Amino acid sequence: MSTYRVAYTNEARAGRDVIPAERKKAFDTGIAALAGDPYGCGSAAVRGDADRRDASIGSVAFVRYEVSPAVITITVLRVIPTP
Repeated sequence: MSTYRVAYTNEARAGRDVIPAERKKAFDTGIAALAGDPYGCGSAAVRGDADRRDASIGSVAFVRYEVSPAVITITVLRVIPTP
């Protein structure tokens, strides 16, 4: 399986930007794992749509993303940092 390219919406980028520097590496590692296996990594389909998914990135953040298999891209739609 190919590693998917990761793109962020403006809202998701803003959520990523507020993650403290000491936790950002863990976030980036988790996103890289999702890019390697976007339907795995403990993610769950949203409302029955297999390509729209929610996942927890360790204890760093929750993300909602969309998989575009035809262009091998996952688009992170929302990042909600955890306290």
